[in-house]
Amino acid sequence: MGRHSLPDQYGAGSGDPGRRAFRRRLALVTAVALTVAGGTAAAVGEGLLTFGTSCQDDAVRLTLAASPEVAPALKTAAERARRAGLTSDGRCVAVTVTAREPHRIAEALSADEDPGAEVWVPDSQAWVQRLTADGGTAEVSTIGNVAASPVGVAMVPAAAKKLGWPRRTYTWTELAGETLGDGPVRLGAGDPARSAAGLLALTRVSAAADATEGGDTRAAALMKALSERVTEGDGQILESLPRDASDSESANPRRNQAVVLSEQAAFTYNAATEEARDLDFFYPQDGAPRLDYPYALLDQTGLTTDESRAAIRFMSYLDDPEQQRLLERYGFRTSDEKVPDGLVARAGGSAPQPYAAPVDRPVTAVALQEALGVWEITVRSARITMVVDASASMEERVPGTERSRMDVTRASLRRALNTFTADDEIGLWDFSTALDGTKDYRVRVPAGRLGDSEGDVTQRDRLAAAVDRLKPVPEGATGLYDTTLAAYEAARSSYAKGRFNAVVVLTDGVNEDPGSISRAALLSRLGKLADSKRPLPLIMIAVGPDADREEADRIAKATGGSGHEVTDPAQMETAILKAIVKAASPDRRG
Repeated sequence: MGRHSLPDQYGAGSGDPGRRAFRRRLALVTAVALTVAGGTAAAVGEGLLTFGTSCQDDAVRLTLAASPEVAPALKTAAERARRAGLTSDGRCVAVTVTAREPHRIAEALSADEDPGAEVWVPDSQAWVQRLTADGGTAEVSTIGNVAASPVGVAMVPAAAKKLGWPRRTYTWTELAGETLGDGPVRLGAGDPARSAAGLLALTRVSAAADATEGGDTRAAALMKALSERVTEGDGQILESLPRDASDSESANPRRNQAVVLSEQAAFTYNAATEEARDLDFFYPQDGAPRLDYPYALLDQTGLTTDESRAAIRFMSYLDDPEQQRLLERYGFRTSDEKVPDGLVARAGGSAPQPYAAPVDRPVTAVALQEALGVWEITVRSARITMVVDASASMEERVPGTERSRMDVTRASLRRALNTFTADDEIGLWDFSTALDGTKDYRVRVPAGRLGDSEGDVTQRDRLAAAVDRLKPVPEGATGLYDTTLAAYEAARSSYAKGRFNAVVVLTDGVNEDPGSISRAALLSRLGKLADSKRPLPLIMIAVGPDADREEADRIAKATGGSGHEVTDPAQMETAILKAIVKAASPDRRG
Protein backbone atom coordinates (compact mmCIF):
# COMPACT_ATOMS: atom_id res chain seq x y z
CA MET A 1 0.00 0.00 0.00
CA GLY A 2 3.03 2.29 0.20
CA ARG A 3 2.64 3.40 -3.39
CA HIS A 4 -0.93 4.70 -2.95
CA SER A 5 -0.78 8.37 -1.98
CA LEU A 6 -3.54 10.63 -0.73
CA PRO A 7 -6.12 11.99 -3.20
CA ASP A 8 -8.20 15.14 -2.82
CA GLN A 9 -10.31 15.32 0.36
CA TYR A 10 -9.38 11.80 1.43
CA GLY A 11 -11.43 11.00 4.48
CA ALA A 12 -13.67 14.01 4.16
CA GLY A 13 -17.28 13.54 5.12
CA SER A 14 -16.53 10.47 7.18
CA GLY A 15 -19.64 10.89 9.30
CA ASP A 16 -20.01 10.09 12.97
CA PRO A 17 -17.29 8.40 15.07
CA GLY A 18 -19.15 5.08 14.91
CA ARG A 19 -18.98 5.12 11.16
CA ARG A 20 -15.31 6.05 11.23
CA ALA A 21 -14.61 3.10 13.50
CA PHE A 22 -16.52 0.87 11.14
CA ARG A 23 -14.41 1.96 8.17
CA ARG A 24 -11.24 0.41 9.58
CA ARG A 25 -9.12 2.04 6.94
CA LEU A 26 -5.56 1.03 6.37
CA ALA A 27 -3.37 3.94 7.48
CA LEU A 28 -1.50 5.75 4.74
CA VAL A 29 1.97 6.60 6.00
CA THR A 30 3.32 8.45 2.97
CA ALA A 31 3.05 12.24 3.28
CA VAL A 32 1.67 14.01 0.25
CA ALA A 33 3.20 17.11 -1.24
CA LEU A 34 1.01 18.78 -3.85
CA THR A 35 2.03 22.11 -5.35
CA VAL A 36 -0.78 24.19 -6.81
CA ALA A 37 -0.69 27.70 -8.21
CA GLY A 38 -3.43 30.31 -7.82
CA GLY A 39 -6.80 30.27 -6.17
CA THR A 40 -8.54 28.47 -9.03
CA ALA A 41 -5.97 25.68 -9.07
CA ALA A 42 -6.30 25.32 -5.29
CA ALA A 43 -10.06 25.02 -5.59
CA VAL A 44 -9.70 22.38 -8.26
CA GLY A 45 -7.20 20.49 -6.13
CA GLU A 46 -9.68 20.46 -3.29
CA GLY A 47 -12.39 19.08 -5.56
CA LEU A 48 -14.58 22.13 -4.91
CA LEU A 49 -15.23 22.98 -8.56
CA THR A 50 -17.16 20.85 -10.99
CA PHE A 51 -16.30 20.63 -14.65
CA GLY A 52 -19.48 19.39 -16.32
CA THR A 53 -19.04 17.31 -19.45
CA SER A 54 -15.60 18.73 -20.27
CA CYS A 55 -14.21 17.21 -17.08
CA GLN A 56 -15.50 13.81 -18.14
CA ASP A 57 -13.52 14.03 -21.37
CA ASP A 58 -10.30 13.66 -19.36
CA ALA A 59 -11.71 11.62 -16.46
CA VAL A 60 -9.87 8.88 -14.61
CA ARG A 61 -11.96 5.86 -15.58
CA LEU A 62 -12.27 2.82 -13.34
CA THR A 63 -14.25 -0.38 -13.46
CA LEU A 64 -15.45 -1.63 -10.07
CA ALA A 65 -16.59 -5.25 -9.84
CA ALA A 66 -19.05 -5.63 -6.97
CA SER A 67 -20.93 -8.50 -5.40
CA PRO A 68 -24.40 -8.50 -7.05
CA GLU A 69 -26.36 -7.44 -3.97
CA VAL A 70 -24.25 -4.33 -3.31
CA ALA A 71 -23.73 -3.42 -6.97
CA PRO A 72 -27.01 -1.44 -7.37
CA ALA A 73 -26.18 0.84 -4.44
CA LEU A 74 -22.63 1.39 -5.66
CA LYS A 75 -23.86 2.05 -9.19
CA THR A 76 -26.20 4.76 -7.87
CA ALA A 77 -23.36 6.25 -5.83
CA ALA A 78 -21.08 6.25 -8.90
CA GLU A 79 -23.74 8.08 -10.93
CA ARG A 80 -24.14 10.64 -8.15
CA ALA A 81 -20.38 11.15 -8.03
CA ARG A 82 -20.27 11.75 -11.75
CA ARG A 83 -23.11 14.28 -11.61
CA ALA A 84 -21.45 16.05 -8.69
CA GLY A 85 -18.15 16.26 -10.54
CA LEU A 86 -16.15 14.22 -8.01
CA THR A 87 -12.46 14.85 -8.69
CA SER A 88 -9.09 13.44 -7.78
CA ASP A 89 -6.09 15.73 -8.35
CA GLY A 90 -8.23 17.97 -10.56
CA ARG A 91 -9.52 15.17 -12.81
CA CYS A 92 -13.03 13.79 -12.73
CA VAL A 93 -13.51 10.31 -11.32
CA ALA A 94 -15.67 8.10 -13.58
CA VAL A 95 -16.49 4.75 -11.99
CA THR A 96 -18.37 2.05 -13.87
CA VAL A 97 -19.88 -0.57 -11.54
CA THR A 98 -20.47 -4.12 -12.76
CA ALA A 99 -22.13 -6.93 -10.81
CA ARG A 100 -19.86 -9.99 -10.60
CA GLU A 101 -20.09 -13.04 -8.38
CA PRO A 102 -17.10 -12.95 -6.00
CA HIS A 103 -16.05 -16.51 -6.75
CA ARG A 104 -15.72 -15.65 -10.45
CA ILE A 105 -13.34 -12.78 -9.72
CA ALA A 106 -11.42 -14.94 -7.24
CA GLU A 107 -11.02 -17.69 -9.82
CA ALA A 108 -9.71 -15.21 -12.40
CA LEU A 109 -7.22 -13.72 -9.92
CA SER A 110 -6.07 -17.15 -8.80
CA ALA A 111 -5.45 -18.15 -12.42
CA ASP A 112 -3.60 -14.86 -13.05
CA GLU A 113 -6.26 -13.87 -15.58
CA ASP A 114 -7.61 -10.37 -16.24
CA PRO A 115 -10.53 -9.83 -13.81
CA GLY A 116 -11.91 -7.03 -15.97
CA ALA A 117 -11.80 -4.47 -13.16
CA GLU A 118 -9.36 -2.30 -11.22
CA VAL A 119 -11.41 -2.25 -8.00
CA TRP A 120 -13.18 -5.16 -6.33
CA VAL A 121 -15.91 -5.15 -3.68
CA PRO A 122 -16.70 -8.80 -2.86
CA ASP A 123 -19.10 -9.64 -0.08
CA SER A 124 -16.38 -10.87 2.27
CA GLN A 125 -12.70 -10.54 3.07
CA ALA A 126 -12.76 -14.35 3.09
CA TRP A 127 -12.22 -14.28 -0.70
CA VAL A 128 -9.02 -12.29 -0.29
CA GLN A 129 -7.89 -14.59 2.52
CA ARG A 130 -8.46 -17.64 0.34
CA LEU A 131 -6.39 -16.14 -2.47
CA THR A 132 -3.54 -15.60 -0.02
CA ALA A 133 -3.91 -19.01 1.60
CA ASP A 134 -3.80 -20.75 -1.79
CA GLY A 135 -0.33 -19.32 -2.30
CA GLY A 136 -1.46 -17.39 -5.36
CA THR A 137 0.31 -14.42 -6.86
CA ALA A 138 -2.75 -12.14 -6.93
CA GLU A 139 -1.91 -8.62 -5.75
CA VAL A 140 -4.95 -7.40 -3.84
CA SER A 141 -4.81 -4.43 -1.46
CA THR A 142 -7.79 -4.09 0.89
CA ILE A 143 -7.99 -0.46 1.98
CA GLY A 144 -11.38 -0.25 3.67
CA ASN A 145 -14.90 -1.63 3.94
CA VAL A 146 -18.02 -0.41 2.21
CA ALA A 147 -20.74 -1.93 4.40
CA ALA A 148 -21.58 -4.98 6.49
CA SER A 149 -24.29 -7.55 7.06
CA PRO A 150 -24.42 -10.28 9.72
CA VAL A 151 -25.07 -13.87 8.68
CA GLY A 152 -27.79 -15.85 10.41
CA VAL A 153 -30.62 -18.26 9.65
CA ALA A 154 -33.83 -17.07 7.97
CA MET A 155 -36.98 -19.17 8.31
CA VAL A 156 -40.50 -19.24 7.00
CA PRO A 157 -42.89 -18.13 9.79
CA ALA A 158 -44.30 -21.59 10.50
CA ALA A 159 -40.83 -23.04 11.07
CA ALA A 160 -39.69 -20.04 13.12
CA LYS A 161 -42.76 -20.34 15.33
CA LYS A 162 -42.04 -24.03 15.82
CA LEU A 163 -38.59 -23.11 17.17
CA GLY A 164 -39.93 -20.35 19.46
CA TRP A 165 -38.93 -17.25 17.46
CA PRO A 166 -38.35 -14.53 18.49
CA ARG A 167 -38.17 -15.19 22.23
CA ARG A 168 -35.97 -18.26 22.08
CA THR A 169 -32.35 -17.82 21.05
CA TYR A 170 -29.94 -20.48 19.80
CA THR A 171 -26.23 -21.04 19.38
CA TRP A 172 -24.96 -22.12 15.97
CA THR A 173 -24.66 -25.71 17.16
CA GLU A 174 -28.20 -25.68 18.53
CA LEU A 175 -29.59 -24.18 15.32
CA ALA A 176 -27.74 -26.78 13.26
CA GLY A 177 -29.08 -29.54 15.48
CA GLU A 178 -32.66 -28.31 15.01
CA THR A 179 -32.37 -27.88 11.25
CA LEU A 180 -30.07 -30.67 10.06
CA GLY A 181 -30.39 -34.43 10.08
CA ASP A 182 -33.53 -35.47 11.90
CA GLY A 183 -34.36 -31.97 13.15
CA PRO A 184 -37.93 -30.62 12.74
CA VAL A 185 -36.85 -27.93 10.25
CA ARG A 186 -34.92 -28.37 6.99
CA LEU A 187 -31.96 -26.04 6.42
CA GLY A 188 -30.33 -25.09 3.12
CA ALA A 189 -27.28 -22.99 2.28
CA GLY A 190 -25.16 -21.79 -0.62
CA ASP A 191 -22.21 -24.00 -1.50
CA PRO A 192 -19.40 -22.88 0.85
CA ALA A 193 -16.97 -23.08 -2.07
CA ARG A 194 -18.95 -20.34 -3.84
CA SER A 195 -20.93 -18.58 -1.10
CA ALA A 196 -19.23 -16.50 1.58
CA ALA A 197 -22.35 -16.65 3.78
CA GLY A 198 -22.38 -20.44 3.48
CA LEU A 199 -18.65 -20.66 4.21
CA LEU A 200 -18.74 -18.36 7.25
CA ALA A 201 -21.69 -20.25 8.73
CA LEU A 202 -19.95 -23.56 8.04
CA THR A 203 -16.80 -22.33 9.77
CA ARG A 204 -18.82 -21.18 12.79
CA VAL A 205 -20.75 -24.45 13.05
CA SER A 206 -17.56 -26.46 12.63
CA ALA A 207 -15.73 -24.48 15.33
CA ALA A 208 -18.66 -24.73 17.74
CA ALA A 209 -19.01 -28.47 17.17
CA ASP A 210 -15.27 -29.06 17.61
CA ALA A 211 -15.46 -27.44 21.04
CA THR A 212 -17.77 -30.20 22.28
CA GLU A 213 -17.04 -33.81 23.14
CA GLY A 214 -17.10 -35.91 19.99
CA GLY A 215 -17.07 -32.68 18.00
CA ASP A 216 -15.22 -34.05 14.97
CA THR A 217 -17.86 -36.69 14.34
CA ARG A 218 -20.71 -34.27 15.03
CA ALA A 219 -19.28 -31.61 12.71
CA ALA A 220 -18.89 -34.16 9.90
CA ALA A 221 -22.46 -35.37 10.41
CA LEU A 222 -23.82 -31.81 10.30
CA MET A 223 -21.84 -31.06 7.13
CA LYS A 224 -23.06 -34.25 5.49
CA ALA A 225 -26.68 -33.32 6.23
CA LEU A 226 -26.17 -29.75 5.01
CA SER A 227 -24.50 -30.94 1.80
CA GLU A 228 -27.74 -32.57 0.70
CA ARG A 229 -29.42 -29.15 0.54
CA VAL A 230 -26.77 -26.80 -0.82
CA THR A 231 -27.21 -24.74 -3.96
CA GLU A 232 -24.63 -23.01 -6.13
CA GLY A 233 -25.11 -19.63 -4.50
CA ASP A 234 -27.21 -17.38 -2.29
CA GLY A 235 -29.63 -16.44 -5.07
CA GLN A 236 -30.44 -20.08 -5.74
CA ILE A 237 -30.90 -20.88 -2.05
CA LEU A 238 -33.73 -18.34 -1.81
CA GLU A 239 -35.46 -20.14 -4.66
CA SER A 240 -35.49 -23.30 -2.52
CA LEU A 241 -38.02 -21.77 -0.11
CA PRO A 242 -41.75 -22.57 -0.53
CA ARG A 243 -43.47 -20.38 -3.12
CA ASP A 244 -46.83 -20.53 -1.34
CA ALA A 245 -48.73 -22.64 1.20
CA SER A 246 -49.34 -25.42 -1.32
CA ASP A 247 -45.58 -25.60 -1.98
CA SER A 248 -44.59 -26.28 1.61
CA GLU A 249 -41.81 -28.63 2.68
CA SER A 250 -44.36 -31.31 3.56
CA ALA A 251 -45.80 -31.14 0.04
CA ASN A 252 -42.38 -30.87 -1.60
CA PRO A 253 -39.56 -32.51 0.42
CA ARG A 254 -36.92 -30.61 -1.54
CA ARG A 255 -38.22 -27.29 -0.24
CA ASN A 256 -36.30 -25.74 2.64
CA GLN A 257 -37.97 -24.09 5.60
CA ALA A 258 -34.78 -22.36 6.71
CA VAL A 259 -31.74 -20.99 4.89
CA VAL A 260 -28.35 -19.60 5.85
CA LEU A 261 -28.60 -15.99 4.77
CA SER A 262 -27.24 -12.52 5.38
CA GLU A 263 -29.43 -9.94 7.04
CA GLN A 264 -29.27 -7.85 3.86
CA ALA A 265 -30.46 -10.75 1.68
CA ALA A 266 -33.39 -11.36 4.04
CA PHE A 267 -34.15 -7.61 3.98
CA THR A 268 -34.26 -7.62 0.17
CA TYR A 269 -36.31 -10.81 0.03
CA ASN A 270 -38.89 -9.51 2.48
CA ALA A 271 -39.14 -6.16 0.71
CA ALA A 272 -40.07 -7.94 -2.51
CA THR A 273 -42.59 -10.45 -1.15
CA GLU A 274 -46.12 -10.48 0.16
CA GLU A 275 -46.43 -10.02 3.93
CA ALA A 276 -47.54 -13.63 4.42
CA ARG A 277 -44.30 -14.89 2.87
CA ASP A 278 -41.91 -12.77 4.92
CA LEU A 279 -38.98 -14.53 6.54
CA ASP A 280 -38.17 -14.46 10.25
CA PHE A 281 -34.50 -14.12 11.15
CA PHE A 282 -32.49 -15.90 13.87
CA TYR A 283 -29.31 -14.17 15.07
CA PRO A 284 -27.12 -16.86 16.73
CA GLN A 285 -26.49 -16.24 20.39
CA ASP A 286 -22.78 -17.09 20.18
CA GLY A 287 -22.03 -14.53 17.48
CA ALA A 288 -23.00 -13.87 13.88
CA PRO A 289 -20.17 -13.86 11.36
CA ARG A 290 -20.24 -10.79 9.16
CA LEU A 291 -20.10 -10.12 5.45
CA ASP A 292 -17.80 -7.10 5.50
CA TYR A 293 -17.69 -5.92 1.85
CA PRO A 294 -14.00 -4.99 1.57
CA TYR A 295 -12.91 -2.31 -0.89
CA ALA A 296 -9.87 -3.73 -2.67
CA LEU A 297 -7.50 -2.44 -5.32
CA LEU A 298 -6.44 -5.05 -7.87
CA ASP A 299 -2.81 -4.05 -8.18
CA GLN A 300 -1.97 -6.83 -10.63
CA THR A 301 -4.07 -5.05 -13.28
CA GLY A 302 -1.31 -2.45 -13.52
CA LEU A 303 -3.04 0.39 -11.69
CA THR A 304 -1.49 3.76 -12.41
CA THR A 305 -0.96 6.30 -9.65
CA ASP A 306 -3.88 8.35 -10.98
CA GLU A 307 -6.15 5.29 -10.96
CA SER A 308 -5.21 4.20 -7.45
CA ARG A 309 -5.71 7.73 -6.09
CA ALA A 310 -9.05 8.04 -7.88
CA ALA A 311 -10.13 4.69 -6.46
CA ILE A 312 -9.30 5.82 -2.94
CA ARG A 313 -11.13 9.09 -3.59
CA PHE A 314 -14.29 7.20 -4.57
CA MET A 315 -14.02 5.07 -1.44
CA SER A 316 -13.93 8.21 0.71
CA TYR A 317 -16.97 9.49 -1.19
CA LEU A 318 -18.87 6.35 -0.17
CA ASP A 319 -18.31 7.38 3.44
CA ASP A 320 -20.32 10.60 3.00
CA PRO A 321 -23.56 10.58 5.05
CA GLU A 322 -25.71 10.64 1.92
CA GLN A 323 -24.05 7.53 0.49
CA GLN A 324 -24.20 5.82 3.88
CA ARG A 325 -27.96 6.38 3.94
CA LEU A 326 -28.14 4.99 0.40
CA LEU A 327 -26.45 1.75 1.52
CA GLU A 328 -28.81 1.50 4.50
CA ARG A 329 -31.80 1.82 2.17
CA TYR A 330 -30.50 -1.28 0.40
CA GLY A 331 -30.40 -3.17 3.72
CA PHE A 332 -26.72 -2.82 4.68
CA ARG A 333 -25.26 -1.79 8.00
CA THR A 334 -22.84 1.13 7.93
CA SER A 335 -21.93 1.36 11.62
CA ASP A 336 -20.91 -1.06 14.35
CA GLU A 337 -22.44 1.10 17.06
CA LYS A 338 -25.83 1.95 15.57
CA VAL A 339 -28.08 -0.70 14.08
CA PRO A 340 -31.18 0.75 12.34
CA ASP A 341 -34.29 -0.81 13.86
CA GLY A 342 -36.13 -0.51 10.56
CA LEU A 343 -33.44 -2.50 8.78
CA VAL A 344 -33.57 -5.31 11.33
CA ALA A 345 -37.38 -5.41 11.37
CA ARG A 346 -37.59 -5.62 7.58
CA ALA A 347 -34.99 -8.39 7.56
CA GLY A 348 -37.19 -10.41 9.92
CA GLY A 349 -35.42 -9.67 13.19
CA SER A 350 -37.16 -8.91 16.45
CA ALA A 351 -36.25 -8.61 20.13
CA PRO A 352 -35.00 -10.49 22.07
CA GLN A 353 -32.96 -11.89 19.18
CA PRO A 354 -29.40 -10.54 19.76
CA TYR A 355 -29.25 -8.50 16.57
CA ALA A 356 -27.40 -5.62 18.23
CA ALA A 357 -24.77 -7.85 19.86
CA PRO A 358 -21.16 -7.35 18.75
CA VAL A 359 -20.39 -9.24 15.57
CA ASP A 360 -18.29 -12.36 15.72
CA ARG A 361 -14.54 -11.90 15.34
CA PRO A 362 -13.30 -12.24 11.75
CA VAL A 363 -12.46 -15.82 10.89
CA THR A 364 -8.80 -16.60 10.19
CA ALA A 365 -7.48 -17.85 6.85
CA VAL A 366 -6.42 -21.09 8.54
CA ALA A 367 -9.93 -21.69 9.92
CA LEU A 368 -11.42 -21.07 6.48
CA GLN A 369 -9.09 -23.56 4.84
CA GLU A 370 -9.70 -26.20 7.50
CA ALA A 371 -13.47 -25.85 7.26
CA LEU A 372 -13.36 -26.04 3.45
CA GLY A 373 -11.04 -29.04 3.59
CA VAL A 374 -13.33 -30.96 5.90
CA TRP A 375 -16.30 -29.89 3.76
CA GLU A 376 -14.72 -31.26 0.58
CA ILE A 377 -13.81 -34.52 2.27
CA THR A 378 -17.20 -34.91 3.92
CA VAL A 379 -19.37 -33.94 0.99
CA ARG A 380 -17.63 -35.77 -1.79
CA SER A 381 -16.29 -38.73 0.20
CA ALA A 382 -12.63 -39.46 -0.33
CA ARG A 383 -10.26 -42.22 -1.31
CA ILE A 384 -6.82 -41.13 -0.14
CA THR A 385 -3.53 -42.97 0.22
CA MET A 386 -1.27 -41.39 2.85
CA VAL A 387 2.46 -42.01 2.20
CA VAL A 388 4.78 -41.12 5.11
CA ASP A 389 8.55 -40.65 5.14
CA ALA A 390 10.21 -43.06 7.59
CA SER A 391 13.84 -42.17 6.82
CA ALA A 392 16.34 -41.72 9.66
CA SER A 393 16.04 -37.92 9.50
CA MET A 394 12.51 -38.21 10.88
CA GLU A 395 14.15 -38.96 14.23
CA GLU A 396 15.50 -35.40 14.44
CA ARG A 397 14.00 -33.13 17.06
CA VAL A 398 11.54 -30.40 16.18
CA PRO A 399 13.10 -27.09 17.32
CA GLY A 400 11.68 -25.86 20.60
CA THR A 401 10.24 -29.26 21.57
CA GLU A 402 11.39 -32.57 22.99
CA ARG A 403 9.59 -34.48 20.24
CA SER A 404 10.95 -35.89 17.00
CA ARG A 405 9.59 -35.10 13.55
CA MET A 406 7.98 -38.54 13.54
CA ASP A 407 6.35 -37.95 16.95
CA VAL A 408 4.71 -34.77 15.67
CA THR A 409 3.84 -36.41 12.34
CA ARG A 410 2.01 -39.23 14.12
CA ALA A 411 0.00 -36.74 16.15
CA SER A 412 -0.88 -34.74 13.03
CA LEU A 413 -1.96 -37.86 11.16
CA ARG A 414 -4.20 -38.91 14.03
CA ARG A 415 -5.91 -35.51 13.98
CA ALA A 416 -6.26 -35.62 10.20
CA LEU A 417 -7.77 -39.09 10.43
CA ASN A 418 -10.49 -37.71 12.71
CA THR A 419 -11.68 -35.36 9.96
CA PHE A 420 -12.70 -38.27 7.71
CA THR A 421 -16.11 -39.92 7.92
CA ALA A 422 -16.95 -43.62 8.06
CA ASP A 423 -17.68 -43.53 4.31
CA ASP A 424 -14.19 -42.33 3.35
CA GLU A 425 -11.56 -44.78 2.09
CA ILE A 426 -8.08 -44.26 3.53
CA GLY A 427 -4.84 -46.23 3.22
CA LEU A 428 -1.36 -45.85 4.73
CA TRP A 429 2.14 -46.47 3.34
CA ASP A 430 5.57 -45.61 4.70
CA PHE A 431 8.90 -45.40 2.89
CA SER A 432 12.67 -45.11 3.29
CA THR A 433 15.21 -47.16 1.29
CA ALA A 434 15.12 -50.96 0.88
CA LEU A 435 12.27 -50.98 3.37
CA ASP A 436 10.59 -54.11 2.01
CA GLY A 437 13.17 -56.26 0.31
CA THR A 438 14.40 -54.20 -2.63
CA LYS A 439 11.44 -51.86 -2.47
CA ASP A 440 11.69 -48.47 -0.76
CA TYR A 441 8.10 -48.64 0.46
CA ARG A 442 5.60 -50.89 2.15
CA VAL A 443 1.83 -50.90 2.46
CA ARG A 444 0.94 -50.59 6.12
CA VAL A 445 -2.84 -50.64 5.61
CA PRO A 446 -4.47 -50.98 2.16
CA ALA A 447 -7.04 -48.30 1.36
CA GLY A 448 -10.47 -49.21 2.68
CA ARG A 449 -13.69 -47.70 3.97
CA LEU A 450 -13.17 -46.40 7.51
CA GLY A 451 -16.50 -47.76 8.69
CA ASP A 452 -15.87 -51.33 7.47
CA SER A 453 -14.93 -53.84 10.13
CA GLU A 454 -13.60 -57.32 10.65
CA GLY A 455 -14.97 -58.52 13.92
CA ASP A 456 -14.74 -55.64 16.36
CA VAL A 457 -11.88 -53.91 14.52
CA THR A 458 -12.72 -51.18 12.00
CA GLN A 459 -10.54 -49.80 9.23
CA ARG A 460 -10.21 -46.64 11.32
CA ASP A 461 -8.89 -48.74 14.23
CA ARG A 462 -6.35 -50.45 11.97
CA LEU A 463 -5.13 -47.14 10.60
CA ALA A 464 -4.84 -45.57 14.05
CA ALA A 465 -2.78 -48.53 15.25
CA ALA A 466 -0.58 -48.40 12.13
CA VAL A 467 0.04 -44.67 12.60
CA ASP A 468 1.14 -45.34 16.19
CA ARG A 469 3.63 -47.95 14.91
CA LEU A 470 5.31 -45.60 12.45
CA LYS A 471 8.97 -45.08 13.35
CA PRO A 472 12.12 -43.88 11.58
CA VAL A 473 14.34 -46.55 9.99
CA PRO A 474 17.89 -46.38 11.42
CA GLU A 475 20.28 -45.21 8.69
CA GLY A 476 17.37 -45.22 6.24
CA ALA A 477 17.55 -42.71 3.37
CA THR A 478 14.72 -41.09 1.43
CA GLY A 479 13.48 -43.26 -1.44
CA LEU A 480 11.12 -40.60 -2.73
CA TYR A 481 10.91 -41.16 -6.51
CA ASP A 482 10.22 -44.90 -6.64
CA THR A 483 7.74 -44.62 -3.77
CA THR A 484 5.83 -41.74 -5.33
CA LEU A 485 5.47 -43.55 -8.64
CA ALA A 486 4.42 -46.85 -7.02
CA ALA A 487 1.81 -45.16 -4.80
CA TYR A 488 0.40 -43.21 -7.74
CA GLU A 489 0.20 -46.30 -9.96
CA ALA A 490 -1.57 -48.23 -7.19
CA ALA A 491 -4.07 -45.40 -6.62
CA ARG A 492 -4.71 -45.13 -10.36
CA SER A 493 -5.44 -48.85 -10.63
CA SER A 494 -7.93 -48.69 -7.73
CA TYR A 495 -9.55 -45.36 -8.67
CA ALA A 496 -12.98 -44.90 -7.04
CA LYS A 497 -15.42 -43.11 -9.34
CA GLY A 498 -17.54 -40.41 -7.69
CA ARG A 499 -15.05 -39.83 -4.87
CA PHE A 500 -12.25 -37.36 -4.31
CA ASN A 501 -9.20 -39.49 -5.11
CA ALA A 502 -5.72 -38.36 -4.08
CA VAL A 503 -2.28 -39.50 -3.01
CA VAL A 504 -0.66 -37.52 -0.17
CA VAL A 505 3.11 -37.84 0.21
CA LEU A 506 4.77 -36.40 3.32
CA THR A 507 8.57 -36.13 3.21
CA ASP A 508 11.25 -34.23 5.12
CA GLY A 509 13.94 -34.61 2.46
CA VAL A 510 14.83 -35.11 -1.20
CA ASN A 511 15.35 -38.35 -3.09
CA GLU A 512 18.47 -40.12 -1.77
CA ASP A 513 18.20 -43.47 -3.57
CA PRO A 514 20.86 -43.52 -6.32
CA GLY A 515 19.29 -46.61 -7.88
CA SER A 516 15.83 -45.13 -8.27
CA ILE A 517 14.05 -43.79 -11.30
CA SER A 518 15.29 -40.36 -12.38
CA ARG A 519 13.31 -37.19 -11.76
CA ALA A 520 12.77 -36.67 -15.49
CA ALA A 521 11.50 -40.23 -15.89
CA LEU A 522 9.22 -39.83 -12.85
CA LEU A 523 7.66 -36.65 -14.23
CA SER A 524 7.17 -38.30 -17.63
CA ARG A 525 5.49 -41.38 -16.14
CA LEU A 526 3.24 -39.32 -13.87
CA GLY A 527 2.22 -37.09 -16.78
CA LYS A 528 1.18 -40.13 -18.81
CA LEU A 529 -0.77 -41.62 -15.91
CA ALA A 530 -2.68 -38.39 -15.17
CA ASP A 531 -6.20 -38.30 -16.63
CA SER A 532 -8.39 -35.19 -16.42
CA LYS A 533 -11.52 -37.35 -16.73
CA ARG A 534 -10.46 -39.35 -13.68
CA PRO A 535 -8.64 -36.73 -11.58
CA LEU A 536 -6.09 -38.10 -9.14
CA PRO A 537 -4.02 -35.22 -7.76
CA LEU A 538 -0.73 -35.93 -6.07
CA ILE A 539 -0.34 -33.77 -2.95
CA MET A 540 3.25 -33.35 -1.84
CA ILE A 541 3.92 -32.00 1.66
CA ALA A 542 7.54 -30.91 2.14
CA VAL A 543 8.30 -30.94 5.88
CA GLY A 544 11.22 -29.22 7.58
CA PRO A 545 14.32 -27.35 6.41
CA ASP A 546 15.78 -30.18 4.31
CA ALA A 547 12.73 -30.68 2.08
CA ASP A 548 12.56 -29.09 -1.37
CA ARG A 549 9.26 -27.23 -1.91
CA GLU A 550 10.02 -26.43 -5.55
CA GLU A 551 10.68 -30.07 -6.39
CA ALA A 552 7.60 -31.18 -4.46
CA ASP A 553 5.47 -28.72 -6.41
CA ARG A 554 6.99 -29.75 -9.74
CA ILE A 555 6.28 -33.44 -9.10
CA ALA A 556 2.73 -32.79 -7.86
CA LYS A 557 1.81 -30.52 -10.75
CA ALA A 558 2.53 -33.31 -13.23
CA THR A 559 -0.73 -34.84 -11.97
CA GLY A 560 -2.76 -31.65 -11.44
CA GLY A 561 -1.86 -31.60 -7.76
CA SER A 562 0.19 -29.16 -5.68
CA GLY A 563 3.23 -29.02 -3.45
CA HIS A 564 3.18 -27.43 0.00
CA GLU A 565 5.84 -26.59 2.54
CA VAL A 566 5.58 -26.69 6.32
CA THR A 567 8.37 -25.83 8.71
CA ASP A 568 6.84 -27.84 11.53
CA PRO A 569 5.23 -31.29 11.15
CA ALA A 570 2.45 -30.07 13.45
CA GLN A 571 1.26 -27.94 10.51
CA MET A 572 0.68 -30.98 8.28
CA GLU A 573 -2.99 -31.42 9.11
CA THR A 574 -3.76 -27.88 7.96
CA ALA A 575 -1.52 -28.30 4.90
CA ILE A 576 -3.32 -31.49 3.87
CA LEU A 577 -6.75 -29.87 4.19
CA LYS A 578 -5.54 -26.79 2.31
CA ALA A 579 -4.19 -28.97 -0.50
CA ILE A 580 -7.46 -30.90 -0.71
CA VAL A 581 -9.42 -27.64 -1.04
CA LYS A 582 -7.12 -26.50 -3.84
CA ALA A 583 -7.27 -29.83 -5.69
CA ALA A 584 -11.04 -30.22 -5.24
CA SER A 585 -12.05 -26.62 -6.01
CA PRO A 586 -15.14 -26.30 -8.25
CA ASP A 587 -13.20 -25.18 -11.33
CA ARG A 588 -10.96 -28.26 -11.15
CA ARG A 589 -13.58 -30.93 -10.70
CA GLY A 590 -13.78 -33.51 -13.41
